[in-house]
Amino acid sequence: MSEEKTESVGNGYSREGLLRGVCGFLAIFLLLAGVTALVVWLVYRPQKPEFVVMAAAIYNLNISAPPFVSTTIQFTVVTRNPNKRVSIYYDRLSAFVSYRNQAITPPTALPPLYHDKHSTVALSPILGGSGAMVPVSVEVANGLAVDEAYGVVGLKLVLLGRLRWKAGAIRTAHYGVYIKCDVLLGLKEGFVGQAPLLGSPACFVDV
Repeated sequence: MSEEKTESVGNGYSREGLLRGVCGFLAIFLLLAGVTALVVWLVYRPQKPEFVVMAAAIYNLNISAPPFVSTTIQFTVVTRNPNKRVSIYYDRLSAFVSYRNQAITPPTALPPLYHDKHSTVALSPILGGSGAMVPVSVEVANGLAVDEAYGVVGLKLVLLGRLRWKAGAIRTAHYGVYIKCDVLLGLKEGFVGQAPLLGSPACFVDV
C-alpha cells in the first residue's frame, strides 16, 4: 500500500519536472526568437518608399450632363526605394485621379512591381480612357470649368495597394500602402498634350 503511494507521488514529481522543462524550453525559444527579430529589424529597418510626379499628359477632359467627367490622363511617377538592404514587392497596386476629393477616373489596376534595394523605378500609367464617364457633384463640374478657364487645375493622383519588404531570405507580411500626389497643372479647356507642372511636391506615403 505504502509502496504504491510512493510510486504515484514519484511519478507526479516526474511529470511536473517534465512540464517545467518544456515550459522553460519554450520560454527560452520565444525569447531568442524575439531577440533575433529585434536584431533583424534594427539592422534592416525598412523605410517607406518615396514617390514624386515628374510629368503629366492630358488627352481629353470633358464635362457633360448630368454631370459626368470623362478624361484620359497619363502621369509619369518616379518612385525611389531608399533602403540599402531591403527590396520591396508591390503585390497589388491601383491608381485613380481625384479633383476636390472626388474621383474623376475609375480605379486602374497596375501590374505587380518589384523594387530592388536602393533603386529608382518610373511608372507611366494611363488613367481613365474613352468611354469612362464618372459621375461627379455639380461643385466638381463647376470647379473644373472655372479652373480650366483660369488655366490652372489642381489634381490628385492616388495609388493604393499592398506591399512586402524583403531582406535576404526574410519576407515581411503584407502591409497596406496609400500614396497621395498633389499636382498643379497648367491646363486650359480643349488642351491636349504634355501639361506643364506648376507644382509637384513629394507625394505623401502611408504604410
